[in-house]
Amino acid sequence: MIAPEIPKNENQRQLAVEKYQLLDTLSEESYDNITSLMSYICQTPISLITLLDNDRNFLKSHHGIPFNESPREISFCGHAINSEDSITIVEDSRKDERFFDNPLVTEHQAIFYAGVPLVDSDGYKLGTLCVYDVKPRILTVEQKNALTAMAKQVINLFEKQYQNLNLLKLSDKLKTRNDNLQKFANVVTHDLKSPLTKIVSLSELIALKNKDVLKNESLKLLNYLKSSSYSLRDYVDGILEYYQSDELLKNRQEEISVHELIEELKSIVDPEQEVSISLSGNIKKFTTNKSALMQVLINLTTNAIKYNSKSSRQVDIKIMENANFYEFSVKDNGDGIPQAYFNEIFDLFVVVGVKDREGKYGTGIGLAMVKKIITNLGGEISVSSKEGDGSTFIFNIAKVFLNK
Repeated sequence: MIAPEIPKNENQRQLAVEKYQLLDTLSEESYDNITSLMSYICQTPISLITLLDNDRNFLKSHHGIPFNESPREISFCGHAINSEDSITIVEDSRKDERFFDNPLVTEHQAIFYAGVPLVDSDGYKLGTLCVYDVKPRILTVEQKNALTAMAKQVINLFEKQYQNLNLLKLSDKLKTRNDNLQKFANVVTHDLKSPLTKIVSLSELIALKNKDVLKNESLKLLNYLKSSSYSLRDYVDGILEYYQSDELLKNRQEEISVHELIEELKSIVDPEQEVSISLSGNIKKFTTNKSALMQVLINLTTNAIKYNSKSSRQVDIKIMENANFYEFSVKDNGDGIPQAYFNEIFDLFVVVGVKDREGKYGTGIGLAMVKKIITNLGGEISVSSKEGDGSTFIFNIAKVFLNK
């Protein structure tokens, strides 16, 4: 027996299989009708719709056999998806070096096999529509054509399944967005009313004094006015950035030089070179959505600089990779985060209650946006921190991700 080789694009192919969310699902009439029909047309006792999973061949529909999966290493379908042929036919597996001592042959008499790969719109071979017989045979041209045509129909059913999943996700996203907008409206009535009231009141006081030359007291009031105005601006700007962050994912993926990325980041967050920003890791270049990643790094690094009252500020950035993810950490020697906020720090409008170097509180928007972007890039983020001893944000992004 010769076990089927693993395709070179297996990681991407596996993601394509998983996106339809059909693995380990129950039988469905629409698929069972197809296998029943193919068994009748090809005059074979067994017909299957298979999905090649990590280490198994999952049978979405199994006409003529009682089980719904088998080891991938003994599957005929594993060979079929590696073939360049539109249909793989084994007329007598007992005479084929790949299968003659295969348990499916010796124990289940899988003598004849014909399988057509199920190829999605991106060209990934997900599995097969196939038929088996317990004796050697030859398919007619009409039977081969029918098998090929019905394989396309299976893919159509897969795509409809995926469209339905996306509609459900879209519905959930819209509900979440509407909930957040409602939450924002509630916050506006409280948090934004206060700065606006201050602006009005302070303006009236300045007008009331109506002096040609502003004295120290008037200057102080004017500073209050500016501070309130800035708070309002930052709040609104943050909300706009949060809801516009989805647009970043529309940009194409591109190859990024790690050194150039960090140099660009430094020029944005520390143009005066007042902070020590170091870089370490095991990669020099990688491919992802640069705009989205840069937004994340800018936010985390800016926070690391702002929320640090020490005279010497340090930010250490580390970029690593493994088989499926790029991994990042942003570590600082700043003021730290109270442990009580660890579970909610990435929630929208949650304010930790720690002032930055200028004595201002955050808006509770930036880290929520960071998590949102990272999630859409197929990753996760976490934080560890100790008050007075700095924080470390660790996140990853998938090397291959599907926009959510």
